[in-house]
Amino acid sequence: MPLTVGQLIECWGLPEGGCPDPNTALGRIWTDSRSLQVGDFFVPLLGNRFDGHHFLSQLLKLGAQGTMVERTWSGPIPSGLLHWRVDDTMAAYQQLALLHRRDLNQLLVAVTGSVGKTTTRELIRAALTPLGAVHCSANNNNNDVGVPFTVLAAKPEHRVLVIEMGMRGPGEIERLSRCTEPDVAVITNVGTAHIGRLGSREAIAAAKCEITTSLKPGGVVVILAGDPLLDATLAKAWSGHVLRVRLKDDPPATADRIGAVESGYLVVGDYHSPLPLEGRHNARNFLLATTVAEYLGAGSQCLPSLPVSVPNGRSRRFYQGGLTILDETYNASPEAVVAALALLAAQPGRHFAVLGTMLELGEQSLELHRMVAAQAAAFSLDGLVIVDAGNEGRVMAQAAGTIPLVAIVMTPERAAQPLKAWLEPGDVVLLKASRAVALDRLIPLLPLV
Repeated sequence: MPLTVGQLIECWGLPEGGCPDPNTALGRIWTDSRSLQVGDFFVPLLGNRFDGHHFLSQLLKLGAQGTMVERTWSGPIPSGLLHWRVDDTMAAYQQLALLHRRDLNQLLVAVTGSVGKTTTRELIRAALTPLGAVHCSANNNNNDVGVPFTVLAAKPEHRVLVIEMGMRGPGEIERLSRCTEPDVAVITNVGTAHIGRLGSREAIAAAKCEITTSLKPGGVVVILAGDPLLDATLAKAWSGHVLRVRLKDDPPATADRIGAVESGYLVVGDYHSPLPLEGRHNARNFLLATTVAEYLGAGSQCLPSLPVSVPNGRSRRFYQGGLTILDETYNASPEAVVAALALLAAQPGRHFAVLGTMLELGEQSLELHRMVAAQAAAFSLDGLVIVDAGNEGRVMAQAAGTIPLVAIVMTPERAAQPLKAWLEPGDVVLLKASRAVALDRLIPLLPLV
């Protein structure tokens, strides 16, 4: 069900450069000039370091069907190139995604949160497979460009779309909600990730609740129970149905669905399903996913036998050189680090962690790094390596006072030296830091015992 030229005419009027048949199907809608194919409809986006308009001169030679051009563009446009003048090509790109979403009229689940949104996205995808083919966000396609890209790639055979929504500032999730019109919105939590950009948890909560901007009137928001800030903020943004869930031994709070973790299973009433990922934080994510599945009619049945696939550096356990390695190198926020430390502490054997800097924490950075190190000490770790060359590393080392072995290094590779002196076969090692730290560079050096 491709979009048509007529739909673009309805949005932006008659094009320049030709008089096409309104019934003409629109080609593949594409933003990457490096991989443009014959018949594609090109959308020139503007970024901090690029402007797709500079590629317009090559479109006819490459056989592009047409394009759109911002009204402010004063550069050349090839004669005979079909094009529409628009105010903002990014907004127009998102409008094309909305048109496609409305044409297909599929169920759409949107997922956001400070921590765990990618994992929850994948759990929801797996839990909804009983409904049929599920189209899901991939990689980091969770922003202004990635969300419309994902929606435009949906096909009529897909029964459900699962869309991850990230944000780097206020207004972004609002735009993503407008171009997707979700049937279900999931907010995994409100933490301190990006607090350096937004300034407070209150601002983060408000940004996450933007997911309800274009939530269908009969839709539902699914959240964890027990966060007064999220409850209060959500009440200002959404007056419709809310489903709250919690684990049985979480702090008491009013919940529509209560699950328990028993011997590696999630138990909700008569429903038992093996937990596909380790850790209580993932049990909560799984409870969110199964609640969405039940609401959409996938049934209270065991998660399909398909393995839940999460990107590298998330919830990954492997064995190397006599060690158990918990690979959480993809990214880090204070809440995510504490959850990973809890998982580490639950493992048999001696416990070691390699923790790197958590970024985008602004003025609260030192205090939040101190808190994380204090939590590491409370979990009685046997050793901690801190990868940081600044004040955060110094503060963490001070807060980790009761941990017997503590070292500060400047690079991931240098973390191998203290670990080589400390580790023995059977030890468990957690690796977690913000992506920019590149802590995954340590992994090949870990067969040390």
